[in-house]
Amino acid sequence: MVDRQPIPLDALLVGTLSPIDERGTLSGIDKRPAIGPVHLGATGLSGDQQGDLKRHGGIDKAVHHYPRDHYRAWADEIGFLALLEQPGAFGENMSVSGLTERDVAVGDRFRLGGALLEVSQGRQPCWKLNRRFGLADMARRVQQSGRTGWYYRVIEEGVVSAGDVMQRVERRHPEWTIARLWHYLYVDTLNRDALAEIAGLDILPSSWRDYAAKRLQTRAVEDWTRRLDGEVKPVTG
Repeated sequence: MVDRQPIPLDALLVGTLSPIDERGTLSGIDKRPAIGPVHLGATGLSGDQQGDLKRHGGIDKAVHHYPRDHYRAWADEIGFLALLEQPGAFGENMSVSGLTERDVAVGDRFRLGGALLEVSQGRQPCWKLNRRFGLADMARRVQQSGRTGWYYRVIEEGVVSAGDVMQRVERRHPEWTIARLWHYLYVDTLNRDALAEIAGLDILPSSWRDYAAKRLQTRAVEDWTRRLDGEVKPVTG
């Protein structure tokens, strides 16, 4: 089943590298609206940069989508922040209203402008959101809420721009929504039946399948502390 109605792209955003902490760690999380048409290649939008290429960007994280629908919930939860007045607060490349983690599944394919995108995985929030929002637990809040957003890989390169429409043209695993994956990754974390399915879901990147396979083997959940909180500073004095 595919969508009959296309969904307009509210904003297309790219970011250049800038320091995000006192150590000078570079990040491209500060995304700004792209001006005019932009080429979308295999590893992302032209002009979009990532500071940590081991954990961000690449084939399976070429484009980050964050639902504009969640902004009101965040404003209600954490209070007014100027950051939430415009799209891009969560480092997203695409801001769209009308699609959330419950609506989108891995393997869903969307036509956008001259490109074809495929949903590859959910977003695993990291400590840079804490610095971006000025809240020590923002990454944990995002993870716990399920309002994580997701990533696309690029099946066909092409030119895209704000104002284009997204048209879902194929669903390969509609049962594995981003919300369902989130549930078994962060809530029902040792559900053996679900983990076995995830470990065998070839459309997922190997890193996600490896999480599931390792949990099945060890019967333990990986430590999220460093990803969510960053490096812990040693106590001195």
